[in-house]
Amino acid sequence: MVFSSTVFIFLYLPFVLGIYFLLDKKLRNLFLLIASLFFYAWGEGILVLLMMSSIGVNYIAGLLIDISNKKLKTRRSNAFLIIGVTLNLMVLVYYKYIHFIFENLQFLELKLNFDTSNVTLPIGISFFTFQSISYLIDVHRGSVEGQRSIINLGMYIALFPQLIAGPIVRYIDISKEIESRKVTSSLFKSGISRFLIGFAKKVIIANNVGFIADKIFGVPVGDLSTSMTWIGAICYSLQIYYDFSGYSDMAIGLGKMFGFNFKENFEHPYISKSIKEFWRRWHISLSSWFRDYLYIPLGGNKKGKYRTYVNLFIVFLLTGLWHGASWNFIIWGLFHGFFLILERIEPFTLSSKFNILKRIYLLLVVIIGWVIFRAEDLGYAVDYISRMFAFKDSVYTYPYLFLNTYVLTIISLGILFATPLRALLVEKLKIILPNKFGALAIERGVYIMLFLFALMELAQTTYNPFIYFRF
Repeated sequence: MVFSSTVFIFLYLPFVLGIYFLLDKKLRNLFLLIASLFFYAWGEGILVLLMMSSIGVNYIAGLLIDISNKKLKTRRSNAFLIIGVTLNLMVLVYYKYIHFIFENLQFLELKLNFDTSNVTLPIGISFFTFQSISYLIDVHRGSVEGQRSIINLGMYIALFPQLIAGPIVRYIDISKEIESRKVTSSLFKSGISRFLIGFAKKVIIANNVGFIADKIFGVPVGDLSTSMTWIGAICYSLQIYYDFSGYSDMAIGLGKMFGFNFKENFEHPYISKSIKEFWRRWHISLSSWFRDYLYIPLGGNKKGKYRTYVNLFIVFLLTGLWHGASWNFIIWGLFHGFFLILERIEPFTLSSKFNILKRIYLLLVVIIGWVIFRAEDLGYAVDYISRMFAFKDSVYTYPYLFLNTYVLTIISLGILFATPLRALLVEKLKIILPNKFGALAIERGVYIMLFLFALMELAQTTYNPFIYFRF
């Protein structure tokens, strides 16, 4: 069964919120844990036991690390950390990469009698595994205390608003809110607004441009014209941004409704002027996770430029691998790592007067990277990218049939709102309407219209892909 989380969250949320606010505050974490496990079980069935096992293992490991720290037995604390992290990674490798590993071993003609056909990938395993690892490391560092309540820790690991599609929420960022939080009317209202924005991003923009991208990427490269390859690449670039950021907005909004303040995960990455800036704006929870728990412990940029290059290579090799068990993802990660390293070499740095060239460079690199990310295999990716710059025509025009005025308008809006245009419009509205209630009424009216329009979109189509099944 496809995990259609967009629809399920929409149907499930009123029920959960209704019970949540009726309960005593002492029971809310327990209820959220149960609700989150049910949410996961609805999509993943028996694999919910894996989630529960993860909660138990990380609870015990966190306590052992914390107790060892307080008794100043640092070596034992290190050992518990290594065991805890290793167990998390073993589960991740088994469920996510076992097929990939055996496929490559078979390619090398190494015969191993091990049946992997029954191993299925649990949705969201990369997210909750990284959250668990960050918790253990922060306890080891003394940044937070080990959680004494398995209910509280379980609620953190399984929390359904961001369980299956991110962002990666660190325990240290919400540890106080896990223990005690208050949902104010303003926080709840801002949560609703944020959820509606994310819902509209996903349903109105991501789904429409994703449909065009699927039509084009499903065609043999030889049948595509150069213009069509660019349309496909641009549509996929918009799809993955509005899908990822849309789910993040919904998660952030849902978090606010329950009293949590999750950090931002996307900040208009396509307006960046370098790959380095892009990764400060794109999937911030992931890039900051790798920075704080891998890049800096490896030495960061403090051990010379060549060691820095090696560290960046390792980080982006694993960044690519985190996204999925495929050579496409690995090459995509290394592709970004290559340009990050290139940007550190002085002859390739440009002054601020070349900002337009920088933005063009960034978009070219990112869009080409998304082709590698999206293609089913490396051969198709190479052929597709070659076609993008071949300036060839084709008699095959079927995907153009779907590029009607409505879809072209959606694409244009997707490009415009990938910039800080919405924030600018809100500010202009406040200037035009000094009465804050008038500006607020218009803003909320827009959110309601977007929500109703998104519901209409869902009702009239069966196309609502969940692209996180590989993560």
